[in-house]
Amino acid sequence: MAHPYTPQVDDYVVWRRTGGMTDEGWVYFVDDEYITIETGVKDKPNCEYTRQERHKKIHTLVVCHPRFYNQLEYIKNRRPNEPTGHQTEYSI
Repeated sequence: MAHPYTPQVDDYVVWRRTGGMTDEGWVYFVDDEYITIETGVKDKPNCEYTRQERHKKIHTLVVCHPRFYNQLEYIKNRRPNEPTGHQTEYSI
């Protein structure tokens, strides 16, 4: 690969792992040691013991270490004013 993919927050990726397992979702967190990919979000049930719910959603995250970045396929991003999908910086 001429230009290896470097994950960024708000990229949508598909992780095709060795053995056939696939996960897909939004890159939620990026660090030198790993990234997390948000594979699911659902509403949090009401809690009878909490007066004020600050967190309204339950996020399911998968950890991906840099040695597996070559198994990630970049699909698009949700950052404004940046190319999405398979556009390049040279698109007119």
